[in-house]
Amino acid sequence: MRGVALAGALLLALPGAAAASYYGAPGPPLSLPQTLRGTVAVPLAEAPVAPADTLPQLYPVLAACWQRPAGLDSGEIQVTARFALRRDGSLIAAPRIVFASGVTGAARARLARATVRALKACTPARITADLGRAIAGRPIGLRLVYRGTR
Repeated sequence: MRGVALAGALLLALPGAAAASYYGAPGPPLSLPQTLRGTVAVPLAEAPVAPADTLPQLYPVLAACWQRPAGLDSGEIQVTARFALRRDGSLIAAPRIVFASGVTGAARARLARATVRALKACTPARITADLGRAIAGRPIGLRLVYRGTR
């Protein structure tokens, strides 16, 4: 048994034995976490102009269309939507609201509808081809935080 482990270790030490990454560069394959999570303070002062090329750039692009629904008080509101995107930045299916705080009852339903409408309005998201390949089909958990009137 020890000889098998030693032979495996020697094989890995040989030049060229390392796995190639997705784009042919040496090293292990690149990967992202299963669920992509981001938090954005909303509403944004201004919408992003350039296409998103990284995950930190993606979340504001997706949150740019969100506005506080009329009739909600001015306290802190948090809402988390779960969804997935295609390579072109379009939604694969309707987003699901998986968490909301700061509202109850009918106000919670209004917040959920407004958040889903905002995500649909902001998609297809303006993203680069490389980011599209990296995130396609992966679940995204986007938390939007509204801190009230200032």
